[in-house]
Amino acid sequence: MAERSCDPEFVAFAGHLADEAGKVVRRYFRTQIPVDDKADQSPVTVADRETERRMRDLIARRYPDHGIAGEEFGEEGMDRDFVWSLDPIDGTRSFISGSPLFGTLISLVHRGQPILGVIDHPMTGERWVGANGQAHHNGQPIGVRDCTRIEDATCYSYGIEALDGDAGAILGALFRRVKLMRFSADCYAYGLLALGFVDLVVEDGLKPHDFCALQPVVEGAGGIMTDWQGKRLTIGSDGRVIAAGDRRLHETVLALVRD
Repeated sequence: MAERSCDPEFVAFAGHLADEAGKVVRRYFRTQIPVDDKADQSPVTVADRETERRMRDLIARRYPDHGIAGEEFGEEGMDRDFVWSLDPIDGTRSFISGSPLFGTLISLVHRGQPILGVIDHPMTGERWVGANGQAHHNGQPIGVRDCTRIEDATCYSYGIEALDGDAGAILGALFRRVKLMRFSADCYAYGLLALGFVDLVVEDGLKPHDFCALQPVVEGAGGIMTDWQGKRLTIGSDGRVIAAGDRRLHETVLALVRD
């Protein structure tokens, strides 16, 4: 499928959303705030909720005809052509542990396809933006690196718990073949891939708000990001993803997953 274009106005607005989200997040980072457990046992804080509420308010005022799908407050207007996908704090476990590697994810989805992605790290001052077939890190163009052999690859996944569950055997086989395996960088790992420091990120169990912002950044930097069947990601994808800087490496991983 050909990449859909994204109006520069949307790109600029997404940057504004990230600026405003960062103001909220920084007020709460490394403070003693209560942590609640959601129904799926994932943690949530007032910082998550307040940050998403701020972004939703801005979107509703600027684009009242757009839909919104956020991690904390659900979906509205999902039948509309344009939908904003929001994850106010991707990596809440990192946030509540005092680690700065969490990020805010902002994506604009057009008819199910992510066309704009922002990965913003308010505590490190880093921002990745992907749109219109390009990716930038703090305003500078970036690109992935070549890596054809899985034995030479640096790979990230979401945590050691990746070895549990139905996907554990598949991921375990993959992790034993790569040169360097790392865990728990959340969305930062995808940013490192787009910068050319990481070759693979393989995960399962993601939600649309987790991955919609990532694909435009990875692919804008020259990489590829699909589901485990090799299909292009949409807002309805099942949450099993393979991101690779090198398409030849991506094919190798696809074959391993299928086998």
